[in-house]
Amino acid sequence: MATSPNDAGDDVLDQFLSDRGHTVERIGWEQEYNKKQCPECGGLHDPSASTCTVCGWEPTR
Repeated sequence: MATSPNDAGDDVLDQFLSDRGHTVERIGWEQEYNKKQCPECGGLHDPSASTCTVCGWEPTR
């Protein structure tokens, strides 16, 4: 389950899930040389990218 890092209720939800044995981590861009790499599809983008143009993934998902 992905949650928005800007949602005020995320801390409560993350604590609830981690108390029950779930791993909770924020998912963001990966780095590949001097490019950003989408963690969903592996598409490479310029460092200024905020959305994957291949699959539409955004780090706030």
